[in-house]
Amino acid sequence: MNEEIDIQSIGETLPLLEGLRTTRAIRRLKPDPVPLALVRKVCEAATFAPSGGNRQPWQFIALTDPERRAWIAERYRKAFDTYIRPAVEAAKDPGFPEKKRRMQRAAIHLAEHLHEAPVQLFVAGWTRRGEPQAQSLFPAIQNLLLACRAVGLGACLTTIHRAYGEEIDRYLGLPEKCPSIALIPIGWPLGKYGQPPRASIDECFHDDRFGDTSST
Repeated sequence: MNEEIDIQSIGETLPLLEGLRTTRAIRRLKPDPVPLALVRKVCEAATFAPSGGNRQPWQFIALTDPERRAWIAERYRKAFDTYIRPAVEAAKDPGFPEKKRRMQRAAIHLAEHLHEAPVQLFVAGWTRRGEPQAQSLFPAIQNLLLACRAVGLGACLTTIHRAYGEEIDRYLGLPEKCPSIALIPIGWPLGKYGQPPRASIDECFHDDRFGDTSST
């Protein structure tokens, strides 16, 4: 099958609500290459997110070169080690919840193998009045994650690289007024998508006033 035709059609039939319910963070990725056209497709889906004043401030930088990915991964690991150390100590407690322990192991795996992720996708955006337009960029990121789910790619959202933000942004060639806001490792998943654990809507839905709950 012609790759271009396949990429145009892949992911187009996933029901919207099914995608919303089953898009979970995939932190274990195969090192196999991902067609750049498929990365462009999920980034295009991101551009259909709402943005204030329709300013569309987003920019996407896809790193695929192994040496450049290794450079990013080295700094990510340094920042991650500082970030995760208190949680690792807490996990030594026998009473530490197993669900959190599994999530921690997955995050550690990502940090140790980030250089192997075939695509490190950075989402950046033009600032307005000196501030990042996060209210527009994060909806675009959610669209992107949903699009990855639809086409069968694994992905997750992280911002830990911001500990080396200015250095990394210069390395990516980003202008000062267009900082990166998120790093999304993308690849073919080692795990699988599925419904993540969530509390019942009855615990957070209120009818007219906070504290007035109703269920059907």
